[in-house]
Amino acid sequence: MANQIPVWVPSPEQIQATNIAAGMRELKLNSYEELHAWTAKHRADYWDWVIRRLGIRFRQPYRQIVDLAEGMEFPKWLPDARLNISESCFQASETAIAIVAQSEAGSLYRLTFGELRALTNRVANGLVAMGFQPGEAIAIAMPMTPESVAIYLGIVAAGCVVVSIADSFAANEIATRLRLSQAKAIFTQDYTRHAGKQFPLYAKVVDAGAPPAIVRSLSSAVSIELRPGDGTWEQFLSPHQEFDPIPATPAAPTNILFSSGTTGTPKAIPWTQTTPIKCAADGHLHQDIHPGDVVAWYTNLGWMMGPWLIYASLINRATIALYTGAPTERGYGQFIQSAGVTMLGVVPSLVCAWKTTSCMEGLDWSKIRAFSSTGECSTPQDMHYLMSLAGCKPVIEYCGGTEIGGAYLTGTLIQPCIPATFTTPALGLEIAICDEVGHPTNKGEAFIIPPAIGLSTELLNQNHHQVYFADTPSLPPLPAAPLRRHGDQIERLANGYYRSHGRVDDTMNLGGIKVSSAEIEQTLNTVDGVCETAAIAVSPPDGGPSQLVIYVVVAPEEPKNRSGTVNRAITNGNQTTAQSPVQDSSSGHH
Repeated sequence: MANQIPVWVPSPEQIQATNIAAGMRELKLNSYEELHAWTAKHRADYWDWVIRRLGIRFRQPYRQIVDLAEGMEFPKWLPDARLNISESCFQASETAIAIVAQSEAGSLYRLTFGELRALTNRVANGLVAMGFQPGEAIAIAMPMTPESVAIYLGIVAAGCVVVSIADSFAANEIATRLRLSQAKAIFTQDYTRHAGKQFPLYAKVVDAGAPPAIVRSLSSAVSIELRPGDGTWEQFLSPHQEFDPIPATPAAPTNILFSSGTTGTPKAIPWTQTTPIKCAADGHLHQDIHPGDVVAWYTNLGWMMGPWLIYASLINRATIALYTGAPTERGYGQFIQSAGVTMLGVVPSLVCAWKTTSCMEGLDWSKIRAFSSTGECSTPQDMHYLMSLAGCKPVIEYCGGTEIGGAYLTGTLIQPCIPATFTTPALGLEIAICDEVGHPTNKGEAFIIPPAIGLSTELLNQNHHQVYFADTPSLPPLPAAPLRRHGDQIERLANGYYRSHGRVDDTMNLGGIKVSSAEIEQTLNTVDGVCETAAIAVSPPDGGPSQLVIYVVVAPEEPKNRSGTVNRAITNGNQTTAQSPVQDSSSGHH
């Protein structure tokens, strides 16, 4: 067992400066334990308090926080309310900085909240001018840039539904997500750049048989021929900078994201108007994001941490820091320094790469108050190293998923930090740990006790009850709610902290991306010369990120091509399913 001695202990002054401490004073609670117990027992009161504290904007107020007439599986949050969550992203001063950005070969530039709102409104007006109706799905397959953030918020403001697609996906994966979401259009880019190289993106979108595309050019020096019916970003963008966001019911979808399951087909998970409240609440309380903070998390809109970053930062009136180069190179560290990042999100694989190459050493990361780590299991050694890069700053481990809208297990800045461990279930949630026969244990499968804002209530392409609630254990005394399956193996340590031991099903986290072995095997089995494959994730004995191992049975009629065939299969599988953290840093799962 790794060392369980705290390596960072908050001072009284540090504790009192946190959002959690301010909340405890407001609620007249004396300890974090009292606070968590109150949020888990009085969930409606907790979410009412969170909504008021975050200043969530409503066009029509809610008559109650939650209606449980249909049971804990199907809570109705904020009945009778009308809102458009994009409005809550623009509560900061118009002159405050909303985004600080830099490309690999470019210089630092900033967008104010006023400028981001104007660009968002130009996108929304452009969608209305094209005839799109509220509720229609519009895809985004782009890197995380200021333009893609404005596109995301513009789609939401127009009452449409974002379809999140990672720009690193192959054409067949893009096609699957477009089909599942029934997207009516797609925003994309001609090319992307990584590590000084240029990769076609629009061509992949075309190969996917995408609906009409709106294409942004990476450089004016390069021009590509568009399909009939496709248009340029400049042609699409409306000149009108004012737009009245379209209000909707709290349950109206705003975003369709995808999370791998055990069948090989990604689960299509709708986020509603209320899911961003969970993102912002976690950012406010667990990552301790304050107005004026600068938040960096190398990610993509195709994974939940992309939308999470938008909402957790902007609703809390903080700045999003976006870098479009390779996060494994020193240039990313220099951007973190120049942008004045105060909260830096990572995946453990990325930290391991930094440690191996020493590429981030000697930089001034003194403005960082905290790190946060998600996506896969971490090692104490790597997290110790990460802390040392900023003068021993704490790491908030963050374990959750797309279908949660954030975390169910995490940490705080008012509790001592022991690297690679979690200190608490997320505020507003409680968990149960059960063994193979459903009995309480200190090491086993973790189940979530609903309800909570952020927890999904439907899947577009699977039976939600069967995936999350069927055959889950009942604990004596019976809980007030059914247990909700999530699939992580969790250990409760003797000191009350928690450690993650990966997945209990065939799903694995590779470079922060949750993927099933079936997805990898189905891709590899299509390669000429491959007869059968088996994909497994191997975890190091001391914990940490899983490594992908593939066993291949080569077709006997092609013995001369065995080595080359296997190599091609592994390369193809990595490109389509198990991206490295250079391209995608976080899915939001441990």
